[in-house]
Amino acid sequence: MAKSGKPAPKNNPAPRKEAATTAPSNWLLRPEPQQDPLFRKIFAGLAALALVILVGLSLGSGINADDKFQVDYSQKLVNYYASFGSDTTALNVPDGNMHLYGGFFEIMTGFANKALGFDSKELAYHQVRHASSAIMGWVAILCVGLFASLIAGWRAGVIALILMLVSPRFVGDSLMNPKDIPFAAGYIMAIYNMAAVLNRIESPGRWNLAGLAVGLGIALGIRAGGLLSFAIFGMFAGLHFLLKNGGMRAFADTAVLKKYALTTIGVAAAGYVFALLFWPYALQSPLKNPFVALSKFADLEVHIRVLYEGDNIMSDKTPWHYPVKWMLNTIPLVALAGFAGSIVMLPRLMKRYNPLWVFAAIFAAVFPVFYIIYKDSVIHDGWRHLTFAYPTLCVAAALFWNELAELTSDKPATRFIVPVVLLAGSIGPASFIAMNPKMPYVYFNELTGGTKGAFGRYETDYWGVSVRQGLEWMEQQGILRPDMPETVVIATNMYYSAKQLTAKYGDKVKIKYLKWERRCDDAWDYALYPTRFIDGTTLQKGMWPPDNTVHTVMAGGAPILAVIKDNGKNCALGLAALKINDLQGAVDRLTKEVTSVPDNELAWTNLGQAYLNANMLEEAKAAAEKAIEIAPDDSQANNLLGLYWMSMNDAAKAKAQFELAIKKEPSNATAYYFLGDIYRRTGEQQKALNYLVKAIQIAPNFKPAYEMAAQIYDAAGEPDKAQQFRNAVK
Repeated sequence: MAKSGKPAPKNNPAPRKEAATTAPSNWLLRPEPQQDPLFRKIFAGLAALALVILVGLSLGSGINADDKFQVDYSQKLVNYYASFGSDTTALNVPDGNMHLYGGFFEIMTGFANKALGFDSKELAYHQVRHASSAIMGWVAILCVGLFASLIAGWRAGVIALILMLVSPRFVGDSLMNPKDIPFAAGYIMAIYNMAAVLNRIESPGRWNLAGLAVGLGIALGIRAGGLLSFAIFGMFAGLHFLLKNGGMRAFADTAVLKKYALTTIGVAAAGYVFALLFWPYALQSPLKNPFVALSKFADLEVHIRVLYEGDNIMSDKTPWHYPVKWMLNTIPLVALAGFAGSIVMLPRLMKRYNPLWVFAAIFAAVFPVFYIIYKDSVIHDGWRHLTFAYPTLCVAAALFWNELAELTSDKPATRFIVPVVLLAGSIGPASFIAMNPKMPYVYFNELTGGTKGAFGRYETDYWGVSVRQGLEWMEQQGILRPDMPETVVIATNMYYSAKQLTAKYGDKVKIKYLKWERRCDDAWDYALYPTRFIDGTTLQKGMWPPDNTVHTVMAGGAPILAVIKDNGKNCALGLAALKINDLQGAVDRLTKEVTSVPDNELAWTNLGQAYLNANMLEEAKAAAEKAIEIAPDDSQANNLLGLYWMSMNDAAKAKAQFELAIKKEPSNATAYYFLGDIYRRTGEQQKALNYLVKAIQIAPNFKPAYEMAAQIYDAAGEPDKAQQFRNAVK
């Protein structure tokens, strides 16, 4: 307060600068941020509204494809605790290795559903899970706002809330993601309360102590990677101890050292015990199994095909920039610009506010990304494995926008620049959420031209939540109804969600799991296929959704899921005829299919195979080329073209074609086999064996490869080695 009795000018940076220079021995000494009561009220109202919005949106979300594993684990966990540990199935869950994950979310929702009497075949069961996920997402958003307000005041907290609420990816995952969202909530909850506890280390608040322990416990109680939260707590507690108490001299003050040690160790121990209580596998060996689980994740990484920059590649072959580019393309520009601005403005922010917490926000956002790149970790489905780093990114972004507002608030001409920029930057992503409330997580920002611009270049609905919208359309059309006269057969590659959502129809609806590239293996009436696992080139060329689509679920101007109707079942019947060598029947059926559905690459491929088997070589070549035009990476079509050149006795072109097929699909065992055959015919036996061994490594049950290798060794006068291959095939 000035001598005149007038209050100091609002948001005046001078006192902070003075405070920083009058106490050089305490690097952390900064005045408390000014807490405007109006912004506090806005914060409270916005936070309450956010909870209502998130829970409300969650009730309309589709089922996450990974819930197949999560729900099974949840039920096993409920049985474990309900039987007081006598039912031990939760201790070893090979399907998904779920026992290596903490069970906090699954236990809470599992017992909630048990108490409410809901079964996993009921939509209400999944809505309980979705609402719980939304609440965890809200906890994360709330802690983001609280952390920002702790650092720079309630205005910064309000900005942080807004940034989180207009983040479609985070909001969308909050509606149905039972792993990444609870983990993110625990992570940011621990970081915020860590700052609050250390700020008042002499007498920390009980709620903050509890919040820190619970945040640490939730993070570890979701996955073993939650140990990172403990490491961050230990690191920043140590830094706070040194910076606040004069560096290494602090160790001479045993009372202060004891206070830090007791607080840090006590809270960390409480958090660790909290996690163990929700993790049966870890309970078996509390000091060993969490670390065993952490070490095993690298060995258990799932390798799947992902669509990245227009190419379908295996998730263990993605370039280092995979997570970075995904984040750049899917985070709202207002948040990206704010985070970049916080880096540029870092020196000022660290002078103005507690530098340790400014650094903590940026470190907690950046370190996980750099660590994953450094470790060359296998990640897929965009950057969902890094969702936990996003809340602190928004804290840092909020600090920048808040500071920019501070700098421009003195003059009427510039006072509204930041509010206008924030509003303008929020309209696009907020509108996307409003227009796509059931799956806002498929959002892409302006750098890719939105979701429409990203179509065919990046994955969209990798969770398959749009299956619910497809089924709801079928119900609206009366295709699915309780009094259906006949059974409706639905094919899909998102079996679990489709099965749960149609369970209410009993045996009137039959769900068949068929991969997109195997959809002609069986007959069906309708099919539900999102873009997941479809050739990127096919998508880019506009050859999906297919011609027999009767309804398309859209988002951001891009097709997300196709509801397909099969008229005549010609593709399935043609393939069945081909398998029993009824070549004329196969040609007739498959010709009808490509006439009615010209972009069915499977029909073209199998038609080509029928022609090839009938020695109609040019017709076979034409059909294979048509299939490749639709789906350039189709293994069977590429192999078929190679077989055509072999039939034409053109070994060079056949070899080139099979090599191209392998380049497009490295796991194409058939292509390796025929390359081996080509080299065997040309007398290059060692090369032939190399390719045959590769085919066997990819497909251990590939009998022709064993037999050809045995023949090569017989011809070379090595019967023992030949017998080894014959024994192996048995």
